[in-house]
Amino acid sequence: MDRLTSAARLMIVSDLDHTMVDHHDSENLSLLRFNALWEANYRDNSLLVFSTGRSPTLYKELRKEKPMLTPDITIMSVGTEITYGNTMVPDDGWETFLNNKWDRKIVTEETSKFPELSLQSETEQRPHKVSFYVQKEKAQDIMKTLSKRLEERGLDVKIIYSGGMDLDILPQGAGKGQALAYLLKKLKSEGKLPSNTLACGDSGNDAELFSIPDVYGVMVANAQEELLQWHAANAKNNPKVIHASERCAAGIIQAIGHFKLGPSTSPRDVTDLSDCKMDNFVPAYEVVKFYLFFEKWRRGEIEHSEHYLSNLKAVCRPSGTFVHPSGVEKSLQECVTSFGTCHADKQGKQYRVWVDQVLPSQNKTVADGLTWTHVHQTWLHGDASSDSATWFF
Repeated sequence: MDRLTSAARLMIVSDLDHTMVDHHDSENLSLLRFNALWEANYRDNSLLVFSTGRSPTLYKELRKEKPMLTPDITIMSVGTEITYGNTMVPDDGWETFLNNKWDRKIVTEETSKFPELSLQSETEQRPHKVSFYVQKEKAQDIMKTLSKRLEERGLDVKIIYSGGMDLDILPQGAGKGQALAYLLKKLKSEGKLPSNTLACGDSGNDAELFSIPDVYGVMVANAQEELLQWHAANAKNNPKVIHASERCAAGIIQAIGHFKLGPSTSPRDVTDLSDCKMDNFVPAYEVVKFYLFFEKWRRGEIEHSEHYLSNLKAVCRPSGTFVHPSGVEKSLQECVTSFGTCHADKQGKQYRVWVDQVLPSQNKTVADGLTWTHVHQTWLHGDASSDSATWFF
């Protein structure tokens, strides 16, 4: 959060599985549409928060499987763990707060008396979360009985049922909603309360997100029955919470437009990027636009035309240089010329390009256009290659 020196223009707080990430979309198109929108228009002055039921282990696995952006804040394990930045620094104050009237040993003892509860994998058992699988028809009775027994043992807990099979036991002060409330209070104390906050979810453990005052909410089109039932009983007449007609990340984009929170047209939805007109040139938007062109060029979705290459050369300084991660240098003009050899080389293949954490060193927009002068790339940790010839731009 220290990246921003003032209040965020927008803070998006989104669940991952079946909300930001559509596991039925093999091309990840809705996620990629959101990625392009966020990096082009929001990254430099807004906050992206992922709020997931996944443990840190499963969260990191998902990041390897899907083209996900790097969030500013990560809330994991159903709101029991909050971390910040790329290195995921834990919030010690939140952990201390959750210790109140919580004893994991007692929770384990009482739940062992219910044979209907099947313990989830060891990675999902966290300091302030004990997780089980349970059949849907047995869930409500078990929750009622278990809650009473834990209260009699002196604990103050919250039992959340979601996804039609997941049962999580947390401290009463935990949960996605409380974690969001904690964050908002913390930001307010620092004089950085976001101008707008949008919460996004699809299942029962997301319901709390929509209960926080002054927060907009979107239930994506594929929201599960338990969340729709909660909405009908608790927030049916709340104009700040909508049920989107689009699935997953596409529903989030829809909500941004519905509530007029900012630009809601993803660069991926612009048919001809070369004709995309803007009042001012924004560096981040230009970077996103360039890499979308690169993707479409290699997928053969745009024709092999000297017109495109000439336009690219026109925005590259003649003396501009490109430094490959291996250290090899070429002129930007030469790199553009080499585009001709890779046109449609990925046609018919699952080839996508996305950018992450596009941040300007100076927050400026200009009216007369931008010129590429220097591009220097480095390998991500663990991705280094000795081949300097096969990867440019």
